[in-house]
Amino acid sequence: MVARVVVLQVIARMNLGGTSKYILKLSNELEAIGINSPIATGFVQEGEIEDPDVKKIKPIRIKHLGRKISPINDLKAMIELRNVILQVRPDVIHTHTFKAGFIARIQRNKIEEVIGKRIRFIHTLHGHLFDDPQFKGFKALVISSIERCLSRKSDQLITVGENVKRDLENRGIKGKKKTISMPPAVIPLKLLSKESALKKYRVQDKKRFRVLWLARVTGVKDPHKVIAIAQSLPEIDFYMVGGGDLLQEIKANAPKNLNVLGWQDAKNVLPIADIFLSTSKNEGIPIAMIEAQLAGIPIVATNIGSVSEVVLDNQTGILCDKSEKQLIEGIKKLALDKNLRSTFSKNAKFMSLKNFSTSKFIKAHRDIYLKA
Repeated sequence: MVARVVVLQVIARMNLGGTSKYILKLSNELEAIGINSPIATGFVQEGEIEDPDVKKIKPIRIKHLGRKISPINDLKAMIELRNVILQVRPDVIHTHTFKAGFIARIQRNKIEEVIGKRIRFIHTLHGHLFDDPQFKGFKALVISSIERCLSRKSDQLITVGENVKRDLENRGIKGKKKTISMPPAVIPLKLLSKESALKKYRVQDKKRFRVLWLARVTGVKDPHKVIAIAQSLPEIDFYMVGGGDLLQEIKANAPKNLNVLGWQDAKNVLPIADIFLSTSKNEGIPIAMIEAQLAGIPIVATNIGSVSEVVLDNQTGILCDKSEKQLIEGIKKLALDKNLRSTFSKNAKFMSLKNFSTSKFIKAHRDIYLKA
C-alpha cells in the first residue's frame, strides 16, 4: 500500500541552507521506504548558490518560480506547477516556505478539478517572514492575512519548531487540523581535520580565539551586527561564511579581524571554530546550528524563533536578546572559560544526536502522509 503513495514536494528554490537540506533528506528517506517523493522547484536568485546535492536528485524544474515576488512570473509558475501535477498525479502536495505554499494552495480547487481527484495539501513553515526586514509593516500584515486564508486550504500545517508554531497560532494561522511541530533530521558532518581546515583558511595565529558565523548574508540574519561585535572584540578573530545580497557591503565594511569568506562547505569550515555565532532576527530550527553542535561547537545566539529548541541555555550555549552587548558578553564568557566550553561541547553533541534523529523525522512524515 505504501508503495502507491506519491508525495510531491514543492519549494520556490533550493538555495544552500537548512531548508534545502531538510527537503533533500526527507525526499531521499521517503524513497527508501517506498513513498515516491519527487521535488518540484524553481531557481536560485542573484547572490545565492544552489545546494550542490540538488544535482543528485534531478528535480522537476518550474521555470518561473523563485523567491522574489513578481506577479507575471508567479502567474506563469502557477500554470507550470499545474502541468507538473498533471504529470506526477500526486496523492499529497507538500509545500515548503511562503512562495511555494502560495502558488499551490491558492489554486487548490483548480488543481483538483484539472487532475480529477482530491489531493491532500500539507504545508511546512520553516520559520516565518514577520521579523524579516524585507517584510515589515504593511507587507507583514498582508502576508499574515494571506497565510490565514491559505491555512484554511491546508489539510495539515507543520512547523519546524514549537516556538514558530505558537507565533503563527497567535496570528490566527491554523490549518484544518491541529498544527504539528516537527524537528528536522540532521546527521553529523564528516568534518575536515582541524589542522587541514586551519591550513585551508590560512589561519596564521592558531592561538587566537575564533568565532564562526554561517548563514545567508541578508537582512533577516543581521550580518551588520557581526561587524559591530568584531570591532568591539579586536582580540578575537571572526569568520563570516555565506552569500547573499549584503555580501559585498559587509566585505567593504569588515574590520581587520573579520574574515568574510563567502560560500563555503560547512564540513570544511566548522573545524576552525571555537564558538558558533548567530545574530538572526528570526529562525525556525536552524540546521547549521545543529550541525555545529554535532561537531561539538558551543553556540552564542539570539533567542528568537525556535533557536531555544536547539540551543539549551547555559547547557549547550548561551542565548541572548538581540542586543550587541549580550552577544559580546556571551562570547567573552566562553572565550575565557575553557572548562565551560568543554562542558557545553559534550552536552551539545549528546542533545543534538538525541533530538534530531532521522528515524523520528521520517516516521512522523510517513504517518502524516498515510493518515492524509
